[in-house]
Formats: sequence, C-alpha cells, structure tokens
Amino acid sequence: MPSTAALERTDLPYPGRREGKVRDVYSIPQADSGALPRILIVATDRISAFDVVLPTPIPGKGRILTTIATQWFAWIEERGLCQSHVLSTDAGDLPGLADWQRKSLEGRITIGRACRVVPIECVVRGYLAGSGWAEYRETGAISGVSLPAGLARGDRLPEPIFTPATKAAVGEHDENIDFDRACEIAGRPMMERLRGMSLAIFNAASELALGRGVVLADTKFEFGVPLGPDGEPTDGEPILIDEALTPDSSRYWPADACGKPGVEPPSLDKQLVRDYLLGLIEAGRWDKAAPGPELPGSVVTETIRRYERAREALFGEGAT
Repeated sequence: MPSTAALERTDLPYPGRREGKVRDVYSIPQADSGALPRILIVATDRISAFDVVLPTPIPGKGRILTTIATQWFAWIEERGLCQSHVLSTDAGDLPGLADWQRKSLEGRITIGRACRVVPIECVVRGYLAGSGWAEYRETGAISGVSLPAGLARGDRLPEPIFTPATKAAVGEHDENIDFDRACEIAGRPMMERLRGMSLAIFNAASELALGRGVVLADTKFEFGVPLGPDGEPTDGEPILIDEALTPDSSRYWPADACGKPGVEPPSLDKQLVRDYLLGLIEAGRWDKAAPGPELPGSVVTETIRRYERAREALFGEGAT
C-alpha cells in the first residue's frame, strides 16, 4: 500500500526539475533520438492559497488530485472533447528509479507528452463566486464579459463564460484579463480554439457532476502544443495538460446546498483554507506574502475530508 505520510517535495534523478505550487515536474530522458519527449508530473501534498505555497501539507491530497484528474482526462478523451497529455500513471514505467522511489510515487504521478504551454489560464465560470464575484461587484463584468445587473454571490450565470487569466509564477498572482488581451499574448486563432474547447468540456463535465449531486461552479484548464522528437512544437492541435477538474483547479458545491440567495455554498475544495487565511488577513496577522502561516490540524483534517467527498461523489467510493 502507498505510504500515508505527506510528500512535500521530490528530488529524483531526472533533468529539468521545476517546482510549481503543488507539482514537481521533470523531463524523462529519451530512450533514443527519435522518441517523443516526455515529462513526469508528481502531485505532492503541498497546498497553496492566494498564490502562496503554505508550510503545512495536506497528507494524501496529491493522490486524490491524481485520481480525479486521471478519471476526468480519460472521460474527456472518450467523448472526443479534447486529447490530453496523459501517457501513463504507472510508477513502474519510470526508468532508472529504485523500488523505494517508485513506491513513494505510487498514485501521484502522471507521465505525459512534453508540450509548449500556452501561457493563459483558461477559466470557465458557471456561477458567481471567488474573484469573479469581487470583480463583478466593482465593474459589473468579469474579464471584460458584461453580466446582468443585480446578481448575488453564488448565483448561476445566464450561461457559462470564458474568463482568461495570466499564468503567474510561484509567489506571484494570476490576473484576470479580457479575451482581446489573451489573444495578444497567445494569438487569436489559438485563443478562439481554446475558448471553444474549454466551454465544451465545462458544459459536459457540469452535466455529469450535477447528475452525481455536485455543482461545478467554475474551473480552469491549461493547454499546450505537443513537442516533436526535435523538441519543437508540432503542427497538431493543442491538448489538455497539467490537471483537469480537480478540487485544486475547480470550485465544487454540493447540489443540495445551492440556491440560497447571496450565499456561496461550502466548497468541496480548499475554500476552508482560504476562509481561515482570510480571517488572519482581516485580523492583520498575514498580508498574503510568503511565507504563509501554518494551518491548524482541524483545517487540515476537514480539507482532506472535503477532497475525499469530491472524489467519492464524482467517481464513487472505490476510486483510488
């Protein structure tokens, strides 16, 4: 059985190590010059909020994220909505590692196609929540998309909207931008394609989730263009990368808790962590700068319980 100890950081004998807010990414050495470049993505138990990696891990979170993402990637591909970067999630397929290293990685790795990442967060919102609610209160719009007046926090939008954001480095903050600005960064043909794909995936996933008692309020996708054997981008379609529809990249609400005017339902994600930190911010005990504060045990325990509830609701208690 995989270890239940928290995994905060990895140090594997692979080149190109990059450390994100949650994931450690490596290049996997190519077996020959004609092989397609591959990467290894390890979902650690780190947790971030307000774009700051916190010092307290959430034990087991990385495995839950990997399970949920893997299930969604397969579901998306089966329906022809988009191809993904996933090649394998079997630690046994990793070359050059000792058995103890593979064991520590079980259930938390993705071997994927190497891609040139499109530098835009493709955010889709079906409900008014989070930073979208804050922006709507100030401007009546989100990322340049005008919305009807008089909407309340937690309200369902007339239809899902595509609200891109910049991809910030660790420790920096993502910024909501309008579609034209996203086109300036990534190119209009690319962004029009990604907008259509993102909305199609969101609409289909929302229907599945609702049928299982869960509301998908919003989510973000990342896309990339696969690299060829020479390490250069191919002429192929962009594919879905990183993660898909996990509690780290999405806002999930129990369907039976929705519908109260002006009230945002309790999320099956890390909202509890955000709420705890907001209390510290309001009390003047934290300023959203690194290093973040330690989390109390009660917040850690309840957060992992919510992640587990999301996994069980979406894919059943047997999902591992």
